[in-house]
Amino acid sequence: MGLLRLLAKLKFISETRRLELYPPFYKMRARILEASNGWRQIRIRLPLTAFSSNLSGDMFGGWQAALADPIAALSCARVFPGYSVWTRAMNIIFEKPGSTDLELRFAMSPEQEHSIAAELKTNGRATPTFEYGFYLADGSLCSRISNTVAIRPRGYAKTNAVQLDLNKL
Repeated sequence: MGLLRLLAKLKFISETRRLELYPPFYKMRARILEASNGWRQIRIRLPLTAFSSNLSGDMFGGWQAALADPIAALSCARVFPGYSVWTRAMNIIFEKPGSTDLELRFAMSPEQEHSIAAELKTNGRATPTFEYGFYLADGSLCSRISNTVAIRPRGYAKTNAVQLDLNKL
């Protein structure tokens, strides 16, 4: 049994603590500050450490990307159970150097939730884009994230997908 499946079965540990124990988040020392309103609002602290610092002593962008990547999909999986959910695309704009611990702030608005629900009802799938960010200790925006999530029926397989044969390259 894989570590992730084992963690999922440990019901005596809170869902937020299980996420903190997820191996990449555990090594980053990420701490869930808030996961409220059914995972529609999420705040996570990403500490600036010797391991997360780049050569100039600021937060390495890869750490920000690794933490930001699954958050919108995680929220959608909780709000829209029964669907397969994954990150389809993500863009990060680094506004300022990450010179302090960072706080990721994500929120799904009621309007966005209703729009996604309507699209799922009409099309059976949705591909929403969420805007959120990392904030410095003084509350100013450090990095702006745009994350597009694919919400598909379980077992979804795109029938006209292009197959790449690596042996022919």
